[in-house]
Amino acid sequence: MTSSQDTSSRGFASMDEDKQREIARKGGESVPDEKRSFSKDHELASEAGRKGGESVPDEKRSFSKDHELASEAGRKGGESVPDEKRSFSKDRELASEAGRKGGEASHK
Repeated sequence: MTSSQDTSSRGFASMDEDKQREIARKGGESVPDEKRSFSKDHELASEAGRKGGESVPDEKRSFSKDHELASEAGRKGGESVPDEKRSFSKDRELASEAGRKGGEASHK
């Protein structure tokens, strides 16, 4: 066995995805809002999301392969935000612009 195979049954990476998410969620919840850089800097969050998306090959992007999964995730995300914090519900032009940008990005 190689050294990478020796460690494949140990640690975070070897846990099932639900367990990994549970642990990651706890880490995120432990940081107060005022110390979360993405909550203070939406441009930084947007840039990080773009970079993360670009680093994944097309064939491994589950949302690009499964549009129903993408829709479901979007609905769940939207439901988790209180009405008063939903910028798209307050600003239709912003929503329209985001939709256009998303469509353009998916066709590059």
